[in-house]
Amino acid sequence: MSVPILLYHHIDEAPKRGTPARSIWVKPARFAGQMKVLKALGFQGLSLRQAIPYIKGEKKGKIAVITFDDGAMSVYQQAMPVLDRLGFTATCFFVAGYIGGGNDWDRPPRKTARLMGAAEMRDWAARGHEAGGHTLTHPHLPALPPVEAQKEIIDSKQRLEEIFGFPLLSFAYPYGEENPLMRNFVREAGYNYAVTTTRGQAGVTDDILALPRHSIRRNDSLMQFLLKCLFRKKG
Repeated sequence: MSVPILLYHHIDEAPKRGTPARSIWVKPARFAGQMKVLKALGFQGLSLRQAIPYIKGEKKGKIAVITFDDGAMSVYQQAMPVLDRLGFTATCFFVAGYIGGGNDWDRPPRKTARLMGAAEMRDWAARGHEAGGHTLTHPHLPALPPVEAQKEIIDSKQRLEEIFGFPLLSFAYPYGEENPLMRNFVREAGYNYAVTTTRGQAGVTDDILALPRHSIRRNDSLMQFLLKCLFRKKG
């Protein structure tokens, strides 16, 4: 079987037209509708950690993995209540150097969105959702000197584990950018699995440290959303 891993960023009203990366802002009502459709179709929404046995072929079931990159406050305020009501769990990947700040790591800057602070992050985990790592500063990892890239991965994991008080197992590559060396750094840091932004569904033939995901966009129609959930096509 293959498993859809869905990628979201912001669950909020979109910024003004012309803002870079405007497509990764999904309206709260649309997100809620997508989750309700999954439930109606018999899918169980799971965190990446909980889904690994299905991806490896050790368990069978109709599941969809729900992930959020960056740790936006809108995920805590808008997405988490929907997930909790439906009995779904999800994984949120946090940028350790920007906790409680804004997502102003991009140059030129995109719309700055508020990020979760330590209190919201702990509450996220306390409700049964998974926390994962997403580096210290959200860099383009393969473009960094190897020593710096490794430090981004290791130091962020340590900082996040100090906040949560337990080991983190999941990692998301910023911008989905990775290579064999980055995968090795992720493994050496103590992560068990990692996700990219390569389009497709995850299955037994995929590298557990480079799992594909489908990015859910602001203007995705219901049919486009369903196609991402139901078909394994990669690209």
